[in-house]
Amino acid sequence: MSGSTFPIEHCIPHRGAMRLVDRLIEAGEEHAVAEVDVPAEGLFVRDGGVPAWVGIEYMAQTISAWAGARALRTGGTPKLGFLLGTRRYDAQRASFPCGATLRIETRCELMASNGLGQFDCRILLEGAAVAAARLSVFEPDDASIVLNAVASKVTPKVPPAATSKATP
Repeated sequence: MSGSTFPIEHCIPHRGAMRLVDRLIEAGEEHAVAEVDVPAEGLFVRDGGVPAWVGIEYMAQTISAWAGARALRTGGTPKLGFLLGTRRYDAQRASFPCGATLRIETRCELMASNGLGQFDCRILLEGAAVAAARLSVFEPDDASIVLNAVASKVTPKVPPAATSKATP
């Protein structure tokens, strides 16, 4: 399947400045390839490039595009997913230069029925690998349950007003 079949906007929930992946090139049963045009201006641009740590998000959005394309291919709709973590993010450079086109490749190593997944990922610049990692992700059946649970634990509880008077 090519990116022309499913535009990236149809596959991932990211919008505006947080949509970092530009094109879904390929999405097969167990892999995806996307491209990022490193912008000259933007949320993460610093000193003529984008810090290499943003590559983790490039990888995560490519996985999201894979999952979205997979859902669309079977008549479903893309779901909201979560990046749980990464192992051994190895970047060969400190930043990705503005104006460069990066190729993001992901391969599904595990996708369990409970929504937990693991992917091997790499970023290529001019054909050479410049970053690699293994990402763990979670795609629940209903993301609102997860979001509501997190919100209820994160929202600070305001204690009742103090009844005693402070003395000067």
